[in-house]
Amino acid sequence: MTETLLIVLVIVVALLAVGVLVLVMRRPADTGVGVQLAQLESANEAARQALDKRILDQERAINEQLGKVGERVGLSLQQSSEKTQLTLKALGERLAVMDKAQENITLLSTQMVGLQDILSNKQARGAFGEVQLNDLVTGILPPRTYEFQYTLGTGKRADCLIRLPNPPGHICIDSKFPLESFQRLAAAGSDDALRQVVTRQFDQDVRKHVKDIAERYILPGETGEGALMFVPSEAVYAEIYAYLPGAVEESRRLRVYIVSPTTLWALLNTMRAIFRDVEMHQQAEVMQKEVRALLGDIGRLDKRIGSLGKHFGQVAKDIDDIQISTKAITRHGERIDELDFDETDQSQLVAAPEKNV
Repeated sequence: MTETLLIVLVIVVALLAVGVLVLVMRRPADTGVGVQLAQLESANEAARQALDKRILDQERAINEQLGKVGERVGLSLQQSSEKTQLTLKALGERLAVMDKAQENITLLSTQMVGLQDILSNKQARGAFGEVQLNDLVTGILPPRTYEFQYTLGTGKRADCLIRLPNPPGHICIDSKFPLESFQRLAAAGSDDALRQVVTRQFDQDVRKHVKDIAERYILPGETGEGALMFVPSEAVYAEIYAYLPGAVEESRRLRVYIVSPTTLWALLNTMRAIFRDVEMHQQAEVMQKEVRALLGDIGRLDKRIGSLGKHFGQVAKDIDDIQISTKAITRHGERIDELDFDETDQSQLVAAPEKNV
């Protein structure tokens, strides 16, 4: 629109100049020629002043437009810088979370112990039942993985519940071993007849206790498919496996596993390894989640950088177009300025018809 207006003004001025020349060349030399020339020169000067004013207005408008373009570019750069800073901050936070997760994995790995370390522990095993079970469990497993005197949905209370993940699920441990039957067996001494009687009674008591544990603590949907019967003495444990093979077979069939302090230590250590493995998987999932989020942030950052590059390219194109317009205006002004209206050769002027141009 601006270039069209300037072209029209230039054409008008050119037509005025041509009209002046034609009028001067066609009009006879008389006393009124000077007056008419003066009037034409005055009109031409007014047109030139109007054109100069238009050019100044256009230059002012162009400068204002350039100023607005500069403001928009500055605002865009500021907004892009703020967004980039926020993105980098988010990246730093996510990297910090990843570092923390890596530290946790390293700590968990260094805390892993072997089965030999558990079996070589010479901790006193003088206490029986719940006291010794408490010492074993609290000394090996993290606090959040077990609970003593846990009440099941049936109202039965387990001495200890180990919260293993599925499978196998929660495992109950019973420590109420029929110690009296074993004490009677030990008191029988060399009396073979009495020893057979108390051995048979001991076998029945163990079987009954195994069955009670299976009925109370193996609950589908609430606990795992097995339970543990804790025998708080290595001697009693060895006696059961040596002289009560029927009771041992029955316990396996009912999935009630008889454990001694040593074998329970081994099982608890295996359980701890399971818990550590679950935690490591959870930490790995956290890292994977953060990596996916990090990749998303990087993709958004790349997209914003691409948008910023396109914006800079458009701004550069607009500036080039504006420079082309200013150069065209300058050329038109120079051409107008080169026009000569001096009264140097009036003898060659001819008469021109009197009409408005």
